[in-house]
Amino acid sequence: MMRISTKGRYALRIMLDLARQEGCEPVSLHDIAERQHITQKYMESIMSILLRAKLVLSVRGKSGGYRLARAASEYSVYEILNAAEGSMAPVACLTQNPPGCELAAQCATLPLWVGLNTVIRDYLTRTNLADLAQGKPGDSVYCDYI
Repeated sequence: MMRISTKGRYALRIMLDLARQEGCEPVSLHDIAERQHITQKYMESIMSILLRAKLVLSVRGKSGGYRLARAASEYSVYEILNAAEGSMAPVACLTQNPPGCELAAQCATLPLWVGLNTVIRDYLTRTNLADLAQGKPGDSVYCDYI
């Protein structure tokens, strides 16, 4: 079963918190940690991932903190989770490029996994951070897959 780890879920919550503060002063790590009930130490490790992926900016100084590097509408949920989790593929063979293993040529299940991977990627790509901040997690997207 594909699961999003705590790191991925928290990364999304941190980004959502920053999206809700968009247009304000940079937000301190302490404030985000308090609102999201995440330990500051764990937040630091997640924030370093988000910084390396250039999803957030760090502002130094007395009123420093963190802010989104782009507008919330420009971040897909897929981009955020992929930065935190690595590959979002439901099976390991799809993390290779091209997909496959020594049995790929005769693998009867490969098309199933490719299709599932496409649905996951498309849904998470079409859902953006602004949608979540506005309480509309994929409203216009989800019905495509029912």
